[in-house]
Amino acid sequence: MSGFAKFAWFTLVYNVVVILWGVFLRASHSGDGCGQHWLTCQGEVVPSAPELKTLIEYSHRITTAIAGLVVLSLVVWAVRKFGFRNRITVSSLATLFFIIVEALIGRGLVLTGNTADNWTPSRPFWTAGHLINTFLLLACLGLTAWFTGSERKLSFRLPTKVWLLLAIGFAAILMVGVSGSMAALTNMLFPSGTLAEGLARDFDPNSHYLLRLRIGHPILSILTGVYLFLLAGWLRNWSGREGEVTKWANRLSILVLVQLAFGAATLLMLAPIIMQLGHLLLADLVWISLVLLAASYLTRKNSASI
Repeated sequence: MSGFAKFAWFTLVYNVVVILWGVFLRASHSGDGCGQHWLTCQGEVVPSAPELKTLIEYSHRITTAIAGLVVLSLVVWAVRKFGFRNRITVSSLATLFFIIVEALIGRGLVLTGNTADNWTPSRPFWTAGHLINTFLLLACLGLTAWFTGSERKLSFRLPTKVWLLLAIGFAAILMVGVSGSMAALTNMLFPSGTLAEGLARDFDPNSHYLLRLRIGHPILSILTGVYLFLLAGWLRNWSGREGEVTKWANRLSILVLVQLAFGAATLLMLAPIIMQLGHLLLADLVWISLVLLAASYLTRKNSASI
């Protein structure tokens, strides 16, 4: 593996870690640790006599800034090594775009007060946008690292049915991700002492609309999990069990099963922080696996490359 390839995979892993730290920030109610200040923290470049939540928020900002510098370094290296027209450079530039958007969304959350236990009508939209952008960022990072493996040429000459099935898979994961982020927000804003209490509030017509929507997440998760498991098997068989496709199809199938079991455990345990971190990590891995499964299918040996 070349030095650039190692750095590309490191960049992906590091960004996943930063994303998980962001989940800890939200789950620990520390999102307002720097107040409604950005780029400064409580009006200072370096907070003096900070509280614990300020340290958590400030450290998240630092790790996010480092992630931006790492991605920028990846882009510069890609341009110098491959030129502007190479697919590796294009995917790394897309990564840079989405990490800038990620920072702007974080800025918006802070300046509009949509952090910690604060509630505004716009918060669900910020949350959904944040989740979707994060997944797009991971997709571009995953493709950048994956492209370094060998000379891979994408083929887009596929039957409409294949494109439709892949599109449904990607859309389903995004829907589950958005519903999961809403469920996590709801759990934080409207905590329940027991599972029975939570279910009762979910079905109470007088509950907040986020509580009544929360039940949709496990239902969508199960339906999407079944679909992805079947999709992985179908792509594996239709590709003639070509090695790269089989590898990512198997990984996706295993991750889907683990995620469903882990999600059920998280629900039964009322979503402690450590379980939330594991749940999101698995969601990220499922998403990346589907992206690379699709990419592998588009570069399988029996494709006509363009």
